Amino acid sequence: MIKHHFLLALLILFGIQGCITQKNKQMKTYQIIKSLSIQPHHSINAKEFKIQYNENTELWDKCFQFINENDLEKMAPGKYPISGEKCFAVVSEYETKAPTKTKIESHKKYIDLQYIIKGKEQIGVTSALYASVKEPYVASRDVAFYQADQLHYHQAKPSEFFIFFPADYHQPGVWLDTATHVKKLVIKIENHEH
Repeated sequence: MIKHHFLLALLILFGIQGCITQKNKQMKTYQIIKSLSIQPHHSINAKEFKIQYNENTELWDKCFQFINENDLEKMAPGKYPISGEKCFAVVSEYETKAPTKTKIESHKKYIDLQYIIKGKEQIGVTSALYASVKEPYVASRDVAFYQADQLHYHQAKPSEFFIFFPADYHQPGVWLDTATHVKKLVIKIENHEH
């Protein structure tokens, strides 16, 4: 169970306190967040999360409930519905690769919540300031690919989750030193601005 001091930090980080005026919604959100057993990574854009959460509260609550209510380690690779095509989960397994063998990507229609269930990898993050388009956006796949002069790498492990918004160009699946097996959960949450 999550510690109360972390819960308070999470509420402050995500800006939930004071943002939801209806008491029932606030209590529901508090209970959902309180029950999380993993932590948000410090790199998450809290301002953008606050906007997205307030616009799609029900989807985000379902997303976090999915994490809480499923034994992720036992889930088989595949796609899992959460709220139709507005929010769904994809469980995958793969070997991490060298940075030169993985792609930098971004999405417009969906926001990515990425969580390493087993294993470790690095995720590179950059922005439009340091990247140029390598493969233009394809709406049917909701992805564009980039090359970047500058990336900041974060270690992804089973104790934390990441959230990547459309402005967060990210490079998942990068090895730390050598190839390792990873099991990952990616939850796609509809971007309210799309």
